[in-house]
Amino acid sequence: VYRGLGRCVCSFWLAVAFDIVGLTVLLLGVFVNVFFFDLLIYAGAIVIFLSLIWWVFWYSGNIEVPPGELEDDVGLLKKKGPAGGIGGVVRRLSSRVSNGIRNSFRRNGGRASRAQRSAAGTAESRQTGQVAVAMETVVPQESPPHTAVFPVAGGDVEMPHTTMETSPT
Repeated sequence: VYRGLGRCVCSFWLAVAFDIVGLTVLLLGVFVNVFFFDLLIYAGAIVIFLSLIWWVFWYSGNIEVPPGELEDDVGLLKKKGPAGGIGGVVRRLSSRVSNGIRNSFRRNGGRASRAQRSAAGTAESRQTGQVAVAMETVVPQESPPHTAVFPVAGGDVEMPHTTMETSPT
């Protein structure tokens, strides 16, 4: 027998506490003259919003469902004759399909199917599991002598000659 607040008393009091704290912070932001009033307003609104989580927990924890309505949802289905009607056929078909999918994931270990793996790479990379990468050694080139840069009377500056190496790809 539950009186007053129902079964989820803790969720109820957490929701009330969040509402009180959120409203207090929000009203402080509105009426107190501080330079961070906007932070207080937003923080209070967020705390009040988070109190909704506790209100939903409290409400959903106090929903009472008669056992007669609960039988179908928790697997306590009463059998209707030997065949179970069209619902029984659909339920068996759904069970077979979902078990087949579940078992295929267990066999593959969650990996992709063989057809997907074969389409992803060449025959050589599938057998060895390695990928060939072409690399080239770059030899440092002799840099041209550095020239001093002097300003010219017109304000222009001479730029030294520079080179840039690029790959053939």
